Amino acid sequence: MATVTSLARAVGGVGNPSRKAYFVQQEVDFAAAATAKGTALAAADIIETISVPAGSMVVNAGIQVVEAAVGGTGTTLDLGVTGVDADVFVDGFTFDGAAAAAYAQNAAAFQPVVLGAADTIDVLVQAGSTVSISGKIRVWAILMDVSDVGDTAAAEVDRDQLA
Repeated sequence: MATVTSLARAVGGVGNPSRKAYFVQQEVDFAAAATAKGTALAAADIIETISVPAGSMVVNAGIQVVEAAVGGTGTTLDLGVTGVDADVFVDGFTFDGAAAAAYAQNAAAFQPVVLGAADTIDVLVQAGSTVSISGKIRVWAILMDVSDVGDTAAAEVDRDQLA
């Protein structure tokens, strides 16, 4: 098992002054992932895709095929947060049988995930007799900052005492 970390994308889009859910995506090229790993991808390899800051909720995440897979048999993918649940968003998506523009369905046990510590949304190559040597997927996520905002009570100032 190897973890490809060089393809991860940092998040952005935190709403200000109020908090809002925001969308982020990252394209994963399987040929580039194999190059970054140094050898062909294999079952149990992890590809980090989206960095998620501490105190964030991953409302949902998914996979869309951008370019159909080539050269694989039985390549199935999971999508989750490896430190929490490796297949919480997608479980057993058949990558090498999917056409371009196909979306993976959420896992049956799907639920939003709140992260107490920074982590990444990861693609896990769950299985594959021969893992696809090329093809591209788009990993997308809807995130929201749910960390503590601190004391939101109005501050008393001198002018309030003068009246």
